[in-house]
Amino acid sequence: MRPLGWWLLFVGFLRLSSVWFGFVDIWALRTNVFSKTSMTEIHGRTFGTWTLLTCTLCVLCARDLQNRSLYLATLLSFIYALGHFVTEFFIFGSMSSKNLLTVGFFAGTSIIWMLLEWNKCGKQSINKHS
Repeated sequence: MRPLGWWLLFVGFLRLSSVWFGFVDIWALRTNVFSKTSMTEIHGRTFGTWTLLTCTLCVLCARDLQNRSLYLATLLSFIYALGHFVTEFFIFGSMSSKNLLTVGFFAGTSIIWMLLEWNKCGKQSINKHS
């Protein structure tokens, strides 16, 4: 597996904590991510479902980096996530700068790395077995 694949697995499994917060511990999600706004249980479950979907994309993409459509969907999920959190911080004021920096680090690193690897996506390497 290429280093990008390992990174996507790491980020995908890291997101599982947010899924847990969204479904089970809404208070932790509110205080640790959206610290400047009120949040209901339905908001938490919606966030958990969306995060579970993006986690699934990361894991599937890590296992099949050659699938250009899956790669693009995963890349776009990072762009959408970063866009969401940037608007939450700058427009709605529902996040702290610390939380935005944390999300920005993981999403930004993933976006840049995936863009740099884009030309390698979809090209099958031929492995000769002896």
